[in-house]
Amino acid sequence: MLQELTYGRLENEFYDIEPKDSDFAICVNNNRLLVKRCEHGEVHFPTVSDAKLWAEEQEWNFWREEKFQYVFRMQEVNYFLWMGDAGEPSDAAYEYDEIRQLSFLETKDVCFAACTAKHLHGWYRSNRFCGFCQTPTVHDTKERMVKCPKCGNLIFPKISPAVIIAVTDGDRLLLSKYAGRAFTRYALIAGYTEIGETIEETVHREVMEEVGLKVKNLRYYKSQPWGRDGAVLMGFFCDLDGSDEIHLDENELALAGWHDRHSLPAHDDGISLTREMIRVFEEGREPK
Repeated sequence: MLQELTYGRLENEFYDIEPKDSDFAICVNNNRLLVKRCEHGEVHFPTVSDAKLWAEEQEWNFWREEKFQYVFRMQEVNYFLWMGDAGEPSDAAYEYDEIRQLSFLETKDVCFAACTAKHLHGWYRSNRFCGFCQTPTVHDTKERMVKCPKCGNLIFPKISPAVIIAVTDGDRLLLSKYAGRAFTRYALIAGYTEIGETIEETVHREVMEEVGLKVKNLRYYKSQPWGRDGAVLMGFFCDLDGSDEIHLDENELALAGWHDRHSLPAHDDGISLTREMIRVFEEGREPK
């Protein structure tokens, strides 16, 4: 999956350090990130030195004058977010690219860094002011947290729990497609956990809401951080309980149907928990 790095891990411990010119700078523009495509399909972020050449000053000041925010270390390299407006790069080798497009490149390490950094970028930009008293927040020097110097409000990164659900009926798997989205590939049932709800209750509710089916024998599979949406996904396999007649929620899904284990229309892309779970079912290795 996307978070399975070539070697090592994403070292997400926070450090209050200054950027070096050789560190990587992640520049975000909506859902686009600044990258340089190289030969053999490789993709690289600009260095801090590169970003300084064309970065423009913002009208508002963030927490520090330099506007580079440390986010994590990956494979012996430090990554920083540029919190201002990077503008258009003066180097033609760089261009803004959609995160979704980066997912399908060979350099998945880069894409995982991009998704995680975008998650943090959105959180930082959304918490420049205290939600209680509207005072500008300051970054803590010991951990990844912003705080209000006036009322003491502490704000930590927002992570939303969500479920991916493989509903099975013997050698059949339920696959669906989302309604009204650019993403048109087959997927499993999915949804976010609501307030006051257990993860298991989320599984039952989402399946009933989206396809009108009851399920039983829930088996946890594994999880995946999903920075595109600021979520952590939890995968479950479960069995159909009762009727297999689908009652589609057309506001959420364009279609849903049962597919035989030996003729599935979707396969593992090496990126998502959803596609890995489809492969596990296809190979008959789903948890019993």
